[in-house]
Amino acid sequence: MALQKMNVESFNLDHTKVKAPYIRVAGYKEGKVDQVVKYDIRFTQPNVEQMPMRAMHTLEHLLAENIRNYSDDVIDVSPMGCQTGFYMAMMNFDSVEKMSELVEKTLKDVLAAEEIPAQNEVQCGFASAHDLKGAKHYAEKMLAGRDEWDIVFG
Repeated sequence: MALQKMNVESFNLDHTKVKAPYIRVAGYKEGKVDQVVKYDIRFTQPNVEQMPMRAMHTLEHLLAENIRNYSDDVIDVSPMGCQTGFYMAMMNFDSVEKMSELVEKTLKDVLAAEEIPAQNEVQCGFASAHDLKGAKHYAEKMLAGRDEWDIVFG
């Protein structure tokens, strides 16, 4: 079935042909001096498994806070609305291999976490909606597939 080309890069990705978990470059934006690279960090298989919102929300907090311990190039960590992964925007950081190393270190931090950063009403818009045990489950599951993160299409 031929689909209309869309403005959003991920809407042009055939989600029936990808094999999670994986990490891929999802786009580039060139500035006058710098380049923003958007990574697709896919935890679960699209249209097959979604992360529960509370676990995903907790992963977002832990990833966003901890990945910055390893790189000053992080612009943003954003959850996907389909609840299968995250987008990470990086400045002048064009290496899936290095991104995979950052994600691996950060997921190991998730497994070691004893508390959720910014889990309070002042710093979070839905502070009661978290699940540390669930976040650790998905971090462990993602890490178990580490050797296949560079294989996007199965």
